[in-house]
Amino acid sequence: MEITYNRSLPVKYDVDVFVAGGGPAGVAAAVSCARQGRSVFLAESFSAFGGAATTMLVPAYMTFGDGENFLAGGIGREIYDKIRIEAPPRFSRYCPMSIPVETLKILYDDMVTDAGVQYMFHTSLIDVIVENGKIEYVICAAKGAVFAVKAKVYIDCTGDGDLAYYAGAGWEYGDENGRTMATTLCGLWTGIDWSRVKGPDSRRLDDAFADGIFTNEDRHLPGMWRLMEESKNGEGVSLPNGLGGSNAGHVYDIDARESASLTKGIVKGRKQLLEYRKYYKEYLDGFEEAELVYSASYLGIRESRRITCDYRMVLEDFKRQAVFEDEIGRYSYNIDIHSPTNDKAGYETFIKDHTSLRYKKGESYGIPYRALTVSGIENLLTAGRCVCTDRYMQSSIRVMPGCYITGQAAGIGAAVVCDAHSTDVHDADVHEIQKRLVNMGGYLPNYRD
Repeated sequence: MEITYNRSLPVKYDVDVFVAGGGPAGVAAAVSCARQGRSVFLAESFSAFGGAATTMLVPAYMTFGDGENFLAGGIGREIYDKIRIEAPPRFSRYCPMSIPVETLKILYDDMVTDAGVQYMFHTSLIDVIVENGKIEYVICAAKGAVFAVKAKVYIDCTGDGDLAYYAGAGWEYGDENGRTMATTLCGLWTGIDWSRVKGPDSRRLDDAFADGIFTNEDRHLPGMWRLMEESKNGEGVSLPNGLGGSNAGHVYDIDARESASLTKGIVKGRKQLLEYRKYYKEYLDGFEEAELVYSASYLGIRESRRITCDYRMVLEDFKRQAVFEDEIGRYSYNIDIHSPTNDKAGYETFIKDHTSLRYKKGESYGIPYRALTVSGIENLLTAGRCVCTDRYMQSSIRVMPGCYITGQAAGIGAAVVCDAHSTDVHDADVHEIQKRLVNMGGYLPNYRD
């Protein structure tokens, strides 16, 4: 059965740039654009900026650089440096890449507010109005209101490519069989005696499998990340109250585009975390007193739509350390495709790719501006994990520092387009975008003034 439902909606915001999604890409896009003097409205569906770090509780950043160069310069560098200063000392002294969730939330709040970005939490994009290949309005639903936003340029930082999808853009999803990387429900733990934790967390999985601890025999266990050192008693003896963040257990066959699938996945993930609680406490040294304090409020999604843009980054670009004339950044994280299937063949493929498709110190690949300009839509850019790639490149660029790079490039690109009194992101002055990125600290070694 279907119904036709019509109503008039207020245009609540009329701005230069609309950004959908306040994860790392969305924050970088909105802040960098607003700092160029452009009016920006940012819609975030959760109650905090940060996405994977704050809502999905992913416990640690992946690499910001290539071992010689800081690749996520600009917004990424600013965030990296502020965390080092503002995080509690026990948090960052021994675990410099761990994520202090509450510190990061406030840091993002301040950055976005200080840049002059207009924003609302609890606000979801639900539709897009397109006329003659150009977005005229987006429709948002918030607590107590459904409203429209009008902008000159729109940026999709939803991770799932929702804005582009609603606008009618092309997209790819998963492998040749439509399967995507497994998801994970992360969690926060306490009671860990980090002084006694030794070896990989997966070392006794076979014993636990034999004892029937797990519902699924998942051999891929990224494990527990140290978030805070343990405290000492009066005699200097370590107390087992260290904090940890788990990236443990995969939930398979989840479609990040569908609420019913996400609902099924998070319920299953919560039950799996109890199995990992038993495993850590009974099989691994240092975790005997460990307790799960809090599970994330959203599944950690590794893969969803990949939006069709003017250039599609592919594995060969990784292998040849590609350089592009329209380069807006470089990145170096290894190929990291978690298996879509819970079987030995899938795990072995992951191990092979994860260990062989990685860079040496100082190596990186370029990211072209054309990988952000959505094909067939005049005024739409994308950033974050849904930029235009094959599955191999998506598995590298999807992590948070990569999102900072593409996010700030999209934000600067949108500002340059608006400054030219245009709405066509495909006809932007790329040299001007590169110049502004360099001036804000972006890493573009191939740029020539």
